[in-house]
Amino acid sequence: MSKNIVVIGGGTGTVAVLSGLKQHDDLNISVIVGMTDDGGSNRIVRDEFGLLPLSDLRKSIVALSDNGNGILREMFTYRFDKGEGLSSHTLGNLMLMALSDITGSEVGAIEAASKLFNCKGSVLPVTLDDVRLVAEYDDGRTVTGEHLIDEPVENPDARITLLKLSEPAQATDAAVKAILEADFVIAGPGDLYTSTLANIIVDRIPQALQESKGKYIFISNLMTKKGQTHWMKASDLLAEISRYSGRTPDIILLNNGDIPEATLARYAKKGEYMIEDDITDGDATAIRSDIVSNDVIQEEAGDTLVRSLVRHDGDELASVLYSIFTQ
Repeated sequence: MSKNIVVIGGGTGTVAVLSGLKQHDDLNISVIVGMTDDGGSNRIVRDEFGLLPLSDLRKSIVALSDNGNGILREMFTYRFDKGEGLSSHTLGNLMLMALSDITGSEVGAIEAASKLFNCKGSVLPVTLDDVRLVAEYDDGRTVTGEHLIDEPVENPDARITLLKLSEPAQATDAAVKAILEADFVIAGPGDLYTSTLANIIVDRIPQALQESKGKYIFISNLMTKKGQTHWMKASDLLAEISRYSGRTPDIILLNNGDIPEATLARYAKKGEYMIEDDITDGDATAIRSDIVSNDVIQEEAGDTLVRSLVRHDGDELASVLYSIFTQ
């Protein structure tokens, strides 16, 4: 019998999960994507064209695309590294902008692109409301804008005490329905505040998580992140996801694989380290596996954002998750 799987996120961590899970034809996959990104080309998309951010939608469409769409996927992910007005934009974002105009909405653009790529799952924006991410810190500051929260320019040692939206936003009916009908809901991996929780704080999402009879799985990040989780251990991540969800995940998936010392040294220079696994029997059920990718992440020409060097392995993640789904 097929299983309904919902993935909450939208960034590169979500891409790894989707890329692996789509290989299983007995899974009905939906991904709920955050709509607060205002960094890089998304700032122009939002401010100049009045559209919701497209980058994470594009990544999820590509991640779920049929494996036979090689050249089309390369085109969709191609990023311009020169040209006034074009530099830092991906061709995929431009295509989604055009499809939004042609179909009359961002939802129409997602549906059209999903058909074009023969996606093996549904891509669902968490909200259609135009809102910004807001973080309150323990030093008294309030910062508005996902990009500024993600890459802090002032006091990166401060801790986030509250994450909220600039104004109330309603989750889409499709996102709520997917969670309520899910057999398994997966949160993460991804930047805790600006990727995972950016979805969960949208009104109706916590309520849906609490009402859902599906198992709730949290995939821990591999490394801490300066300005967000630099002070956290695995139990802190679990507590924070539980706090905003109003529900403690049933399962936490943790990496026990090795990360090269040279890579760890590069992270340490930025004050970032491996997430310490301090989960005990009193917390969620912990499943530990080697889920770190051995691939070397190459910097992309034209990309102006800071990207992680260490990422999860999509195939290994899918293997562990599928064993959970079928046990």
